[in-house]
Amino acid sequence: MAFRKLLTGWAVAGTACVLSVAHAASLSDPAAAAGAQPSALSISAAQSNARRDVSQNAAAPLASGPLGSAKVPRIAFGDAYLPVVHADMNQQIIQIPVAGESGVMLETTVYRPDGPGPFPMVVFNHGKIPGDPRMQPRSDPMSFAREFVRRGYVVVAPNRQGFAGSGGTYQQDGCDVASNGLGQAADVATAVDYMAKQPYVDANHIVVAGTSHGGLATMAYGTEAAHGVRALINFSGGLRQDACTGWQNNLTEAFGDYGAKARVASLWLYGDNDSVWTPDLVTRMYAAFHTAQLGEAQPGASAKLVDFGSYKNDAHRLVGDRDGVHVWWPKVEAFLANQGMPTAVEYRVATQAAPRATDYASIDSVGAVPFLDQAGRDGYRNFLKQYPSRAFAVSDSGAWSWAEGGDNPMAVAVANCQKHSSDPCRLYAVNSNVVWSNDTATVQNDTAADGHSLAAADADTAHALASR
Repeated sequence: MAFRKLLTGWAVAGTACVLSVAHAASLSDPAAAAGAQPSALSISAAQSNARRDVSQNAAAPLASGPLGSAKVPRIAFGDAYLPVVHADMNQQIIQIPVAGESGVMLETTVYRPDGPGPFPMVVFNHGKIPGDPRMQPRSDPMSFAREFVRRGYVVVAPNRQGFAGSGGTYQQDGCDVASNGLGQAADVATAVDYMAKQPYVDANHIVVAGTSHGGLATMAYGTEAAHGVRALINFSGGLRQDACTGWQNNLTEAFGDYGAKARVASLWLYGDNDSVWTPDLVTRMYAAFHTAQLGEAQPGASAKLVDFGSYKNDAHRLVGDRDGVHVWWPKVEAFLANQGMPTAVEYRVATQAAPRATDYASIDSVGAVPFLDQAGRDGYRNFLKQYPSRAFAVSDSGAWSWAEGGDNPMAVAVANCQKHSSDPCRLYAVNSNVVWSNDTATVQNDTAADGHSLAAADADTAHALASR
């Protein structure tokens, strides 16, 4: 791939870059839940869903006899008969070598179904948190990965150069957004090319997806995608550079450049209440890409923009939340099917359900929560203002924590509580239910409900959290 070669001669500037990721920690209270219904004013020109025609043939007369008119309910098989994949989805952390960069490796998380494959593959590209990219946690998109592993995909989440545990240096490229995206795309190409050679990967059925800065990298990669890449998915993609004059124009022009060279069909998903992009800017970015496409007439590289409306307090967090799956998956499913990619559920991924509600107290009874001081009671009141995917944990010594959103707020709440307590922390409330009882077994503090280490869970699993 030639992405890096395009960057020769560019100087690296120290321009500040302000971006958001799906799992950004925040202590502010979310606004009242706005729901996640798709907007009626979708920007996409092809957003309406075609309905399957069902012929209404008259039924043949029922046979006589005792069962002739019996009303037997349809048997609901669900997915109980499907093979089960462990909650960690066979997670592996591997190092992918960067060609031409001696000793530089990309720290990469791989999830996969059981069995030898070959499986179709989806590569997920992370966003960029403000600050030093090396301090960013390893990309671990559990909610996204679970939906694809259920459908028989290998999911690959590389950290690009300069991020988290990957080698190399993050290349800012000054205020040139187009060049920045191509530089990131080089690492995407490295991950795709390396993984496509693995015996358990079907190199002819590949999807590349990304969120925020990773969405920009995904669209840049589409200008020189590998032969087996059939679809691109852009979740709220872009690069915000507040220190650069006219950064919105730079971003719009970058998408125009990518559209003129696009080789793969793409789906764009953006929301109305995104904290990073305004609806007007999203419209401009997509228009630049689409207009450039029309001028080049690239076959098979159609683009579709979906405005999914408002999501909680920030549409930018959609793909990082387990709650967001029911918003984005139907659109993604239809898109992938049109590109010849599989979408049928083939596996069950083991997950742990929330503990059962108890009759210990009502959810809004602040005074009933045991062991809390005034600060803890204030923390619980704050917890009650969060969205339903939330959890509150407490220990006998009065330590407490709540978490909201992400993939597993229960694990995060317990983990953060445990950081402030020598006594074991236990869940008091989950969503809108009190789950506490005085004889409840202690929650283990070394393993999360989904098999992940609790010590690392809070870094990139909760959108909002607080503890003491």
